Amino acid sequence: MQKRKLGRSGLEVAPLIFGGNVFGWTLDQDGSFRLLDAFIDAGFNCIDTADVYSRWHPGNKGGESETIIGHWLEARGNRDKVVIATKCGLELAPDKKGLSKSYIMQAVENSLQRLRTDYIDLYQSHRDDPETPVEETMEAHARLVEQGKVRFIGASNFGAARLKASLAAAEAAHGPRYETLQPNYSLCERSDFEGELQDLCVSEGIGVIPYYSLASGFLTGKYRTKEDLGDRPRAAGAGKYLNARGLRILGALDNVAERYNATLAQVSLAWLAAQPSVAAPIASATSTEQLTDILAFAQLELDDAAIKMLNNASA
Repeated sequence: MQKRKLGRSGLEVAPLIFGGNVFGWTLDQDGSFRLLDAFIDAGFNCIDTADVYSRWHPGNKGGESETIIGHWLEARGNRDKVVIATKCGLELAPDKKGLSKSYIMQAVENSLQRLRTDYIDLYQSHRDDPETPVEETMEAHARLVEQGKVRFIGASNFGAARLKASLAAAEAAHGPRYETLQPNYSLCERSDFEGELQDLCVSEGIGVIPYYSLASGFLTGKYRTKEDLGDRPRAAGAGKYLNARGLRILGALDNVAERYNATLAQVSLAWLAAQPSVAAPIASATSTEQLTDILAFAQLELDDAAIKMLNNASA
């Protein structure tokens, strides 16, 4: 399987990154272990999580995903074979949020402890913090790299202006720069990324690792009516796409999927992987059947006609 480079970091990952937001939410520890084992056994190697996952689930306080991953790494003894990406900055408590130097230095220690490791491969600023100068944030990240606690750094949910400013701050300080960007990007969500932000990533050689690659499951095709949504935990996120545009996208996916004898999820991920600057999409699964389906996208390469059809349907 051909690996893809994450920016200029030297990190190489398989074409799909496992989204760890389901650990401690729709998957308990035993279920998480099964999925992680299957993911690694299939030849994939990168897991994305965050300190705030999965705080939103009743009874959770945040850190559950990292804790499960940490137990798995310890049980399997495979830390050197896995690329671990995590994030900081979203609110865990009123006094635990943002991208100030003091908070980042505190947050990384907590993540390292939960992950049961002494280093993080990719440490990401989860969301821009307009109250903190980018110079301060980049200084904190540089310090972590110097200490060996973090190998490389990335950004998530940044706009073009602040990402560009962060890159400039890193260059001025001769420090590490953001090597990756994690945006909400899919056939359903294009406008916030395509354009200035995408152009910046291409020109700067930043590896893009989109989240919500399957639009909360909508792009699998299983939600076509309001009745399909039911009371599934993630259905609320998919429901907002049940409109004329969303159904048009599903129609195009049906067409392309039939032509390639593929599933809608596989086609959706293949479209993303073909976009400029995209290194590897992030997607999650809650069963081995789902995981097998999405991993198979790595063997699918869409032709220009298929990409054009999907582009037009999702415009």
